[in-house]
Amino acid sequence: MNASKLANYTDVKARELWTTLYLCAKEQPKRRFHALYDKIYRPDILAEAWRRVKRNKGSGGIDGQTIEKIVYEYGESKFLNEIYLTLKKKQYCPNPVRRTHIPKGDGKTRPLGIPTIKDRVVQMATKIVIEPIFEADFKDFSYGFRPKRSAKQALAQIRKASKNSYWVVDVDIKGYFDNINQEKLMKLVEQRISDRRVLKVIRKWLEAGVMEEDQFHETEVGTPQGGVISPLLANIYLNYMDTIWEKKFAHLGTLIRYADDFVIMCRTKQHAFDSIQVILSIMEKLDLSLSKEKSKLVNIWDGTNGFDFLGFHHRKFPKYNKGGSKIYILTHVPSKKAMKKMRQNIRECIGPRSQLYRGINDVVEDLNAKIRGLRNYYAITPMAKKWLNRIDWYVLERLNLFWNKKRKARHKHGKIGELMIMTSGVLLKLTG
Repeated sequence: MNASKLANYTDVKARELWTTLYLCAKEQPKRRFHALYDKIYRPDILAEAWRRVKRNKGSGGIDGQTIEKIVYEYGESKFLNEIYLTLKKKQYCPNPVRRTHIPKGDGKTRPLGIPTIKDRVVQMATKIVIEPIFEADFKDFSYGFRPKRSAKQALAQIRKASKNSYWVVDVDIKGYFDNINQEKLMKLVEQRISDRRVLKVIRKWLEAGVMEEDQFHETEVGTPQGGVISPLLANIYLNYMDTIWEKKFAHLGTLIRYADDFVIMCRTKQHAFDSIQVILSIMEKLDLSLSKEKSKLVNIWDGTNGFDFLGFHHRKFPKYNKGGSKIYILTHVPSKKAMKKMRQNIRECIGPRSQLYRGINDVVEDLNAKIRGLRNYYAITPMAKKWLNRIDWYVLERLNLFWNKKRKARHKHGKIGELMIMTSGVLLKLTG
């Protein structure tokens, strides 16, 4: 069986298992699944897990093993067979994750845990097996890190809810991934899974610890950001909040959640105040707290205020009818933080002097790849395109500066027309 046929086979088998488990869980909301561990080390599931890990790329963990070394030196079959035997003999023990820090837009950093490639494959195989069980329980207003769900669907729900909402509770959980109570998380997992072997593996991941600058640190709380299984576990934990809200407090407003970020769209100020008290009570039960700096109550009645969510600033802008009357319609434009990040990415692409050795067409090709991604996500409304037009001009400005440095021009700004004549490739625009 060649590589393409094998990939298609493993994908089909994984989807068949996913569908079967999902339907069983959906039909029996209180069922606890007890025979799952042997499915995790099924050869077709491990093969599909490896295919997904390899597709996602990423660097290696503390053992120094990389995807490239496995493919070109160690051997994929040997690698997967070792994982199969380790799991089957119940000898699997995960390594600590390698902790690194990535910069955030506000100048701070976010800790990122990088498991070994082996641990990522086992986590992916486990995710393939247990995800459909919990997907059957997850609510429709949860959009983050779930199959066939996206941030754009969350934005569409915000637009829909805004027609009857005038107050928004914008919530930010303080250090969510780092403060998840592991014992309470495991109790939530155990509501659906009774297979002790699977539960033992999940607990091992939570307690594996982190390595940072050759120092080992235990992890008694939280789930490391960066692990394949972490987003699913994070959704399981907050599904407790989603379930309570849907059963008892949906009348207060529309909750829209993407991972650990969520907003509540309320019709009245009193409903918004009541929603805040409910959320605070739920957070206390989950041993979590809200960020006072980032959480806020916003009045979106007349367009004077807005809120940031999923990289957009959401505000009601005025629209004039034919008769001259004015109405306010919610729309989305890139947030200030997102605009700053876009400029930073462009500078990193063509700003360093080390890039001057490259041909202009290669630079344009790299820029186009970034522009496509930004345009696909941010250019969703005519108003958003007005904001993105500023980035288009910024791209031209940086490209022009790059060209002037490359030809050692004395003037800060050369002729952009000359640059474009020298460029055989076409520079894409965010706005069209």
